[in-house]
Amino acid sequence: MAATSRREFLAIGGLLVGFKFGDSAFAPQLLAAETAQTPAPARLDSWLRIGADQSVRVFTGKVDIGMGVQTALMQIVAEELDVAVARVELIMGDTGETPDQGGVGGSTSISAGAKPLRNAAAAARALLIELASARLGVAPGQLEVADGVIRVKGDASKSVSYGALVNDHNLTENLRVSGSGFAVNVEGNGKPKDPAKYKIVGQSVPRVDLPGKIFGRAMYSTDVRVPGMLHGRVIRPSGAGASLVRVDDSAAKGIRGYVQTVTRGNFVGVVAENEWAAIRARDAVKVTWSGVADVFPSDLYAHMRQAKPKASRESGRAEFSRGQKIVEASYEWPFQAHATMGPGCAVADFRADGITTVWSGAQKPHALKQGLAQMLGVDEDRVRVVWVEAAGSYGRAGDEDVAGDAALLSQAVGKPVRVEWSRADMTAWGGKGPAAMVDFKAALGADGRIEALEMIARAFSGTEIIPQANTAGNMLAGQLIGMPNTTEGNEYVQWGASTFAYEIPQVHWAGHVIAPLAPAASPMRAMHLRDPNGPAGTFAGESFLDELAAAAGADPIEFRLRHIKDPRMEAILKAVAERAGWETRPSPKRDLGAGRGIAIALRGGTYVATVAEVEADRTNRAIRVKRLVCAHDCGLIVNPEALRGTIQANLVQSMSRALKERVTFDDHKVTSVDWKSYPVARWADVPKIEVVLVNHPEIAPSGAGEPSSRPTAAAIANAVFDATGVRVRRAPILGSG
Repeated sequence: MAATSRREFLAIGGLLVGFKFGDSAFAPQLLAAETAQTPAPARLDSWLRIGADQSVRVFTGKVDIGMGVQTALMQIVAEELDVAVARVELIMGDTGETPDQGGVGGSTSISAGAKPLRNAAAAARALLIELASARLGVAPGQLEVADGVIRVKGDASKSVSYGALVNDHNLTENLRVSGSGFAVNVEGNGKPKDPAKYKIVGQSVPRVDLPGKIFGRAMYSTDVRVPGMLHGRVIRPSGAGASLVRVDDSAAKGIRGYVQTVTRGNFVGVVAENEWAAIRARDAVKVTWSGVADVFPSDLYAHMRQAKPKASRESGRAEFSRGQKIVEASYEWPFQAHATMGPGCAVADFRADGITTVWSGAQKPHALKQGLAQMLGVDEDRVRVVWVEAAGSYGRAGDEDVAGDAALLSQAVGKPVRVEWSRADMTAWGGKGPAAMVDFKAALGADGRIEALEMIARAFSGTEIIPQANTAGNMLAGQLIGMPNTTEGNEYVQWGASTFAYEIPQVHWAGHVIAPLAPAASPMRAMHLRDPNGPAGTFAGESFLDELAAAAGADPIEFRLRHIKDPRMEAILKAVAERAGWETRPSPKRDLGAGRGIAIALRGGTYVATVAEVEADRTNRAIRVKRLVCAHDCGLIVNPEALRGTIQANLVQSMSRALKERVTFDDHKVTSVDWKSYPVARWADVPKIEVVLVNHPEIAPSGAGEPSSRPTAAAIANAVFDATGVRVRRAPILGSG
């Protein structure tokens, strides 16, 4: 039996009523599609609809991956419409209900993703005021709005609600559309408010998603159940480059609940009536793979240094002379895994008529729709992807790939199939953040300033698998069935105005991209992990700036300020120094193992400075981060407390990556498969965290999800140097040797 349609649901009502999202029934999103066409952005009602009950339904292609974006977007719409936030309902990431905004990535949900919502709400408000003007017989300038009620100024007896107006006039006006994907924007006749008049934006409205999560009512991708659903598990190749030789499922056939083994190319999966039967069947099926060996290097960084780059770029010139003080250093950053708290899970329902519904936690549902359609061989308008919240996702953790698995199995058996990866599946076969190594050389003048600097970076590309799963070949399932990856890109560790704030007379930068360790279907596929090459580049650059400060005998903050002219970066450095109680002096102090370090970063117009305080014991190589202080300037702040929480969580995650995280592998497979072989920070590791928010209401908001990832590793490494006099130039710091 296929999943229930919306029409059928009305007839059998109550089948799925037990599921909740926050305090709202989630059941409608668990119903199979009757149509899968994506709404056109040029219509106002594609973005916003107002009900006769004064409710406001807003449709966005953005999703909330755990950082409170949902609440901020609701605040922005409520502000422009002059309604209470509680009246706003946000529908996110459903390709059959929401316009394509590119999904989530690059910390752009507020900076770019809110623009069309803000403009659509302003257009709706202007239209409603025009309608009220005609009904009340007064000029629009004589009207004011309070909580969705338009009234004549000075005469509250003459009023009309939004709900009453939409009873007579649907908001179907056309909007002007520009851009696409992340940059899509719409404009109508209404002009958004002056930020100086904001009453809702800028307030710490409680996050609307938290009550459901705290009290166990929230629904995640792992909770999705649809009628007639089967369960699937996938059997991966023995290693990178392995080819399927033979499958023997005779032992699986004796397992109660076993349904079928599916093979297509190098893709092997089992389907059963329940999850336990699927797990048992996966273990019972005997698969023979071609032999694989010596695919991955025994010394990663030696390989990176010796490998011929697949792509290179460079800019600028730096000349060094004999009389200058020369400082050189090299830094190394490992492959890292997403290691999400919950493994990926998806449900796919491929119907006989070709209409396919997929429930997934993927960050970019509209792109996934395209990739799945190509893999399944159906028209895009016959695929609908419904976003359902999953574990925190910061790039391509595996949600897109598990959706591909589920879709292939559903197509093979003709019934809805749920696939949940195991911890080992997710850590070993999920996407990997790219490894990098950076060489620096600089010349210091007699005045203690940098006269010339050279940066040579080598890295795997974060776009070996691009962030958008818009083709079958950039999904693991697609590669296993023989579809090539045709969208591979080159992404560099860079020096530039968008990444480093320093003004140095001569800078030479060269970036080299290393070819993938295996051509396809590899457990070491490099793709976006939070702020792809940002942490690696900033770890290297800000550690090196600290080395230069020490060589110049200067205080690390004072040395940085010598090379900074941007007033926002100056302000953020001074703000973090004041909150941290920074003692002006050169490093190292070597004060019984206690030290402090500073690092700064730029990303997408956001300014960040972080101070780390550590205790380091050189005898047993123990390092304990005691305190992190972060100053953050992302322009206009929509929700201060939600922003503060996002930064705090990011500091913990980036501290974990700095201290502990590294993917291990042998010559053909990943050996990081659990929390022991891929350790992450635990509760006992979390230090005292303080966040200083610098608000600029006059500046459009920039990103806040990723920028504070950048300085953490360097701040900690610089603090270790201050405490011990020992430089750490390889991450993770606790495993750097």
